[in-house]
Amino acid sequence: MGDQYALEAHGLVKIFSGQRVVQGVDIAVPKGAIYGVLGPNGAGKTTTLRMLLGIIEPDGGTRTLLGNAYPRDISDRVGYLPEERGLYPGMKAKEAIAFMGALRGLDWKTGRERAAVMLEEAGLGHAIDSKIKKLSKGMAQFVQLLGSVVHEPEFLVLDEPFSGLDPVNQERLEALVIKERDRGATILFSTHVMAHAERLCDRLAIIAGGRRRFEGTVADARALLPMQVHYTPHHDGAGLKALLPADAQREGEEWRFTMPDEGVETLLVRLIEAGHGISGLSIERPSLHDAFVKIVGREAAEEME
Repeated sequence: MGDQYALEAHGLVKIFSGQRVVQGVDIAVPKGAIYGVLGPNGAGKTTTLRMLLGIIEPDGGTRTLLGNAYPRDISDRVGYLPEERGLYPGMKAKEAIAFMGALRGLDWKTGRERAAVMLEEAGLGHAIDSKIKKLSKGMAQFVQLLGSVVHEPEFLVLDEPFSGLDPVNQERLEALVIKERDRGATILFSTHVMAHAERLCDRLAIIAGGRRRFEGTVADARALLPMQVHYTPHHDGAGLKALLPADAQREGEEWRFTMPDEGVETLLVRLIEAGHGISGLSIERPSLHDAFVKIVGREAAEEME
């Protein structure tokens, strides 16, 4: 495995009941990066993450995590938040976090001390000695998240971490992910919410139907589609449409069209010289959602929404 990667997987395959639910997925996660696995429910994201962690074994392909071909042998260097949440309801928040750290080899005293600090920093100091069953669902989920990082793992895997969180706890989670990255951890998370991937990811993979359909940066994904120009003339007279690109469509007073290959400057000069002028102009970059639709189709994108 190259020194620049914390995790590499090649040709991962998983078969359940004769059906290939993961079909030859390749993933390479650079050290110190926030890497997202994006796709609709049922795309194979969770199965892929579990193979990467050694929770289940692949039926084909290879994976190496932190230089080790047997990820379960280095579980103390890894943090994991599973899609299925669950804490002992009678435990206090501080104790639950320390307990999860102890499962990864962290001593109880250090776990309790770190738990108290982490809860305070997250704005949850009032919940330090509250039992899990007394917390809101979002707060309990966040406590479990803190438990997955209390032992300061080198590699952190979060499976659908934003699912079920209210906006306040989503912001807390995003801040924690960035803090862990800045600490030096490598973070891999799955999601079906494109907004989180767009804001957080250094790189991402798009999985649909058990296959990897795209890998790269958010900018790489957006670059698959051209930018769109929104133009409102000062005088919408005869001959205007003939000057605009062939795909120009009028919506009210505004014209919309694909950015010409040579840019928009030459076109604007022609429009001004012809007396149409410029009342309004904006250039819209494609969103990750637009790129996702192009990569996997509108039906999969609508399912995610």
